[in-house]
Amino acid sequence: MNEYSKRAGELFRQGYNCAQSVFCAFAEEVGMDFDTARKLSSSFGGGMGRLREVCGAVTAMFMIAGLKYGYTTPNDDDIKAHHYERIQMLANEFEKNNKSIICRELLGLDVKHDSFIPTKRDEEYYTTRPCEKLVENAAEIISEYISKTKCS
Repeated sequence: MNEYSKRAGELFRQGYNCAQSVFCAFAEEVGMDFDTARKLSSSFGGGMGRLREVCGAVTAMFMIAGLKYGYTTPNDDDIKAHHYERIQMLANEFEKNNKSIICRELLGLDVKHDSFIPTKRDEEYYTTRPCEKLVENAAEIISEYISKTKCS
């Protein structure tokens, strides 16, 4: 576990959602203040506002990659393809480690959409949900990618 994955886990334990936990651990790395980072990522917890779609930790990896390496030229298909390849590689790495990138599948839920009311955080929540480990894993994946990319 590296400094980013530890920080992401700590943020999750403080009550931040999965997307906020990963994204905010990288706020300084992407040149964003903590308050803006937590607001920007607040909508993506629980698989997009508890819709149980793509895991918020995965979404945060994509947002970090976009801020670090994203394209700004709307008509350059080669640049877009390279970035989308990067995003798919990150998703594949997370899926390899966790068997899915979909929140409801990661949680073993059989409902597509969940209540908008967040689950209360208590010790049982943290011991029965895989979210803290997922957050840590996402942070580790993107930090390793950043580290390797700096070297190349």
